[in-house]
Amino acid sequence: MSKFVVIVLDSFGVGAMDDVSVVRPRDVGSSTAGHIIKSNPEINISTLEKLGLMNALGYEIGNHKMSERAVFGTANLTHQGADSFLGHQEIMGTTPKDPLIQPFNQKIAEVEANLLKNGYHVRRVGEVGTQILVVNEYATVGDNLETDYGQVYNVSACLDLISFEELKDLGHVVREVVQVSRVITFGGEQITLTDLLNARKTKNDEIAGVDAPESGVYNHGYQVVHLGYGIDKKVQTPTILDEAGITVSFLGKIADIIQTNSLRLFPGVDSNYLFDCLIQEVQEIEHGFIALNIQETDLAGHAEDVMKYSDRLELSDLRIAELLPMLTKGDILVVMADHGNDPTIGHSNHTREKVPLLIYSPEIDSVEIGERATMADVGATVSDFFNVKPPQHGTSFLSKIK
Repeated sequence: MSKFVVIVLDSFGVGAMDDVSVVRPRDVGSSTAGHIIKSNPEINISTLEKLGLMNALGYEIGNHKMSERAVFGTANLTHQGADSFLGHQEIMGTTPKDPLIQPFNQKIAEVEANLLKNGYHVRRVGEVGTQILVVNEYATVGDNLETDYGQVYNVSACLDLISFEELKDLGHVVREVVQVSRVITFGGEQITLTDLLNARKTKNDEIAGVDAPESGVYNHGYQVVHLGYGIDKKVQTPTILDEAGITVSFLGKIADIIQTNSLRLFPGVDSNYLFDCLIQEVQEIEHGFIALNIQETDLAGHAEDVMKYSDRLELSDLRIAELLPMLTKGDILVVMADHGNDPTIGHSNHTREKVPLLIYSPEIDSVEIGERATMADVGATVSDFFNVKPPQHGTSFLSKIK
C-alpha cells in the first residue's frame, strides 16, 4: 500500500523552452528559478536543492549547488502557451485541443446573444471595443486580466445575489459559444455589482475585464469552477483512478480545475493551510494519489515580486522538508511546476518554460530521467504506479526510478 504525491509549485519554471523565439518572443531568456536565485542569492531552499533543483536548472549559482544524490529531470509543455489550467490537464495525462486566442470583445455579441436566448438580462458597460457584459445585475463577463491576453474569460458574480449552482449554469451558457481555453466562473460574498464595476479595467485598447483581487471577490465565501475547452476527463489519470476505486485527493487550485469524483477536495490559496491539509492527507491515506498546487508562487510572479516569490518558496521548502520523513518505502513524491512566471522578465504574464521534475522516494537516489517531451509523463507514471490503464498521453518513467 503506497502513496504517489505530486506538489506543483505553480509557475516555478527552469528556463525558456526551445520554441519561444518563434511562439512567444517576449519569453526569450526567461528562467523563473534561475533569475529568482540570482536576484536573491540569500534565498534558503535547501530541500529543493537536495531534491535536485539546480540539477534541473542545469547550472549552479553561488552557494546554490547541484545534488549528487538527486532523482530529477525536466519536462516540456505540449499545451499551447503557458497556462495553469491547460498545464494541469497535461500533467494529468491529456493535452487539450488548441483553443483560440480571442479578446472578449471579438466574441461579445455571440455571448450576449446566447445569454439573451437563455433568458438572462444583459447590458454592456464601457466604450465600444473594450466593453464587458453585466448579467442580471449580479455578474459580469469579460477578459481575465491575469493570464495571457485573449485566452481566458471571467464570469464574476456576487454570491449574496445568486447561488453558486445558478452561477455555474451562467458559466456554461458562456462556455457554449466560445473557444478560448477557459471560462473561469467564480463569485464571492459581501460584494456588490458596484464593487465589480469599480474594478473594471482595460488594457492595450482590446482587453477589458474586472480586476478580481481589487474587486474583493476573493475575500469572503469565494467559490470557483474552471470550464475548459476540449477536455475529456474520461482519459485523464484521476478519472481512471476513480473508476479503479483508488483514493484521489486534490488540494489547492487542482481541486478547482481537475474533474474528479473524489470527495477529498481541499480548495484554497493559503500555502501554509494547504500544506497542513497535505500532511493530514499523507497521514490518513494508506494507498492513493495526492496532488497539491501552491498558487501563491504564481501570484507573486504576476506581481513581479521577487522577494514575495522567494518567501513562498522558502515556506514551501520548509514544509516539504517536514513531509519527507512521512514518506515510507514505496511512496513517491514529485515536486514540479506547470509553466514559468519569471518576475524579472519585464512583463507580468506566464512564461513558457520547461519545468523541473524533482523526485523523492526512500532508498532511491542518483537517477536522471532526462528531458521529458511532455508533462503528461507524470500522469502516465501515476497510472503505471497504481497499475491501471494509461491516460490519453504520456510515457511512464516509473521503471527508471524503481
